[in-house]
Amino acid sequence: MNGVVMMLISIVVLGGAYLSYGKWLAKSWGIDPKAKTPAYEMEDGVDYVPAKSSVVFGHQFASIAGAGPINGPIIAAMFGWVPVLLWILFGGIFFGAVQDFAAMYASVKNKGKSVGYIIELYIGKTGKRLFLLFVWLFSILVVAAFADIVAGTFNGFTADGGINTANGSTATTSLLFIVAAVGFGLFLYKKNPSSLVSNIVGITLLVASIVLGLAFPIFINKATWLYFVFAYVFVASVTPVWALLQPRDYLNSFLLVAMMVSAVVGVFVANPTIHLPAFSGFVVNGQMMFPVLFVTIACGAVSGFHALVSSGTSSKQIQNEKDILPISFGSMLLECLLAVIALITVGALSVGGALPVGTPPTVFAQGIAGFLSVLGLSEVAIFTVITLAVSAFALTSLDSVARIGRLSFQELFMEDDGKVENMTPIRKLLTSKFFSTGVTLAFAYMLSVVGYQNIWPLFGSANQLLSALALIALAVFLKKTNRKGFMLWGPMVIMLAVTFTALTQVIYRIFNKIFVANDFVLHVDGLQLVFAILLVALGLMVAISGFKKIFESKKPAKQAPLLPSYSRLRG
Repeated sequence: MNGVVMMLISIVVLGGAYLSYGKWLAKSWGIDPKAKTPAYEMEDGVDYVPAKSSVVFGHQFASIAGAGPINGPIIAAMFGWVPVLLWILFGGIFFGAVQDFAAMYASVKNKGKSVGYIIELYIGKTGKRLFLLFVWLFSILVVAAFADIVAGTFNGFTADGGINTANGSTATTSLLFIVAAVGFGLFLYKKNPSSLVSNIVGITLLVASIVLGLAFPIFINKATWLYFVFAYVFVASVTPVWALLQPRDYLNSFLLVAMMVSAVVGVFVANPTIHLPAFSGFVVNGQMMFPVLFVTIACGAVSGFHALVSSGTSSKQIQNEKDILPISFGSMLLECLLAVIALITVGALSVGGALPVGTPPTVFAQGIAGFLSVLGLSEVAIFTVITLAVSAFALTSLDSVARIGRLSFQELFMEDDGKVENMTPIRKLLTSKFFSTGVTLAFAYMLSVVGYQNIWPLFGSANQLLSALALIALAVFLKKTNRKGFMLWGPMVIMLAVTFTALTQVIYRIFNKIFVANDFVLHVDGLQLVFAILLVALGLMVAISGFKKIFESKKPAKQAPLLPSYSRLRG
């Protein structure tokens, strides 16, 4: 197999799925271009802010992609390229894209509320609180894993103490990127320029940041960068979306699209040969393909985190319902293509069927730089830009998930009437955006110090379980509102089987460390054990509540109540 054939097959399959299956879903569920969206109906200047479809698409794609579609396929390639490619395409179309579209659609139809509120409306308050607690725990895992990845891409020193110029340039460019985003956000907010002017200014800022980053690298160690990343995430999660999240994601979209286009061009120009076996076996290095393949690829095929982004941030920025399909379904399919590119790079760099040495982001950047070097471009410069793009993915995911974690924690302790004046002093503290953000990030930091390698298996399992729970909630929503929902039933049952199996294996492995191997490490294995048990327990309770609603006798559809706006969460 060569890279060009794999790329062509993927583009045809994914493009065909959007034009056929995606359009069919939109027609089946119903899209109303004349409806007033929550972004206008509940505009508050913080979370509910109308934005152009290109801006929301950039936010959605950058947020859901993160480092997942790069890390997952590269790690899962140990099973061979055929099972990885099949799951990316099949899972991405019939599991991931359907979930993302349904989550955003349901949220827009319910005043931009999160999946948690949808669960409260259609399943019950207890189910909602259990789900919010699950989401909060999951958010901690995501922040911990991605913060460690970002700090690693900024680390200015190699393992032997040498200077890492590429990482230093990435760090400088990323810092300049944040500053540029703030200025760009003020420019957009105050001047409301045309799309042409916005694009010109955005591209200019992006190019200037990259040029200055290449010229003036910063060399700081990973531990220090980790402190900075958490400080930045704290600020980003409490700042109004128009001031940082929207403009940075808009700028990111240029970088990310450029990376995708460059990667596709590189594959077609270099036409790399895949040096991986088509299938390596059902058990590789002591790991079973079921469920490891599915929880490892995660974001490249289906991800519960996407449902949180679709219903937690993006849905509050949609200007017109007709934008839901391209922003949700389209972003997921584009992410699948990114996962395919990651598979091609690891296949090209493999030697004799053995995976290349290095972290997945490094392998990905090396592969793309190698492809484009055929055109005479500098491998160092390309490597730096690709590494920057990967860190931009992860930083954007950090922005979004920290905000989602903060909102979930606040909602857990919010009064039913949503009125701050009726709260006790303790409840006011717990629902403060500064306190809730601080608590979330504190637990995430404790996990991040153990490294993403130790977090990733648990993150993948929790991520896929969250997907199963979101699919259950969305299936209930579709049933209660008299819409077709059978396309969600298969994915939710399969994902439940995958994730509960994976989490059970995690718990078994840790117990084995305690009672057999005697190599149990409290701050690493202890935290993972607590999280795994909590996730299984919460997952079971939410799933049972959801299934009861799915299979109960049919009742007339409920109308969405006037739930309190997220503006109450600003204080």
